[in-house]
Amino acid sequence: MVRAATPEDKFSFGLWTVAWAGRDQFGDATRAELDPWDYLAPLAEAGAWGITFHDDDVVPFGASDSERDAILGRFKGAADEAGLVIEMVTTNTFSHPVFKDGGFTANDRATRRFGLRKVIRNVDLAAELGATTFVMWGGREGTEYDGSKDLNTALDRYREGIDTVAGYIKDKGYDLKIALEPKPNEPRGDIFLPTIGHALGFIAELEHGDIVGLNPETGHEQMAGLNYTHGLAQALWADKLFHIDLNGQRSIKYDQDLVFGHGDLFSAFFTVDLVENGFPNGGPKYTGPRHFDYKPSRTENFDGVWASAKANIDTYLLLAEKAKAYREDPRVQAAFEAAGVFEGAKPTIAEGETLADLLADRSAFEDFDADAAGARETNYVALNQLALEHLIG
Repeated sequence: MVRAATPEDKFSFGLWTVAWAGRDQFGDATRAELDPWDYLAPLAEAGAWGITFHDDDVVPFGASDSERDAILGRFKGAADEAGLVIEMVTTNTFSHPVFKDGGFTANDRATRRFGLRKVIRNVDLAAELGATTFVMWGGREGTEYDGSKDLNTALDRYREGIDTVAGYIKDKGYDLKIALEPKPNEPRGDIFLPTIGHALGFIAELEHGDIVGLNPETGHEQMAGLNYTHGLAQALWADKLFHIDLNGQRSIKYDQDLVFGHGDLFSAFFTVDLVENGFPNGGPKYTGPRHFDYKPSRTENFDGVWASAKANIDTYLLLAEKAKAYREDPRVQAAFEAAGVFEGAKPTIAEGETLADLLADRSAFEDFDADAAGARETNYVALNQLALEHLIG
């Protein structure tokens, strides 16, 4: 029996998740499209604390200012009535044909200027609604053909765009941070900033990188054959994990957007372990929303949509309970010790020791028994088996 979710769990959903009608490049919609506010109460009933959205999820592209204000007012009222926090807002710079070559990196300068205005407008909206994170997924920022862009100037334009938005946030005094969302491909053949590592390198080149971090998505990292938990860890280590997108993915293929845990379950276990319990030796810990970015299977009707939303929450709570028991198990703590996990926290160069001291230490090299060290037992398999027992036991 899974406990009920509470606001302290900070479970949130993108509106585009449950609102996906099942339309894809091979088939038409399999469900009706409801008004955006009609999705909010059922999400709250499923256990959601927060809601997020792209501008175009709520307001049709090209709507007049008066139409926009009326629609957003109704949506905000419905969110308040459902008890949902609007914790993040993002901008759609990928659906309309104008963005077919990108919003910030398009070769066409007028398109870039339009894209920047669209983003800035929604930064204002995010601040007005009380959101604290502004996610930017550059799904159309990229190429199919290596010669179609000057890659150096494309990255210059990307930096210019992000820095302009970040500088605007600072100038306005908004309590808002930008979270870039990496993805290797789809819809573009190759997307700029394809992984967490690429995005961290890009952020380091920004003028206003102090308020720019990451929103890594499970499936996006796994599409690139990477370890999502490792990616979260590096983003945490760099103090750049501003938001997360949780879903399910089965290996390197198209972006499946399955229910969280319905793909690589073992990876999901260690993701939850890291998010909920932190690193074994302490260190930075994620405190933001547990945000689900998935799609209800197009085989499901609306009963299946709400069941799938709850399945994300229930799976996370089940894994959190198991991860807590895993960390509290004395056998696991002993296995951490036997595997040298705690020894890893000891600096290689001791406090007060110099490089000259290391070079003079014969036990570190001349008298070091490499064969004996190479023969030592790591106990990693035994430790992993304990994790497996907690996961499926």
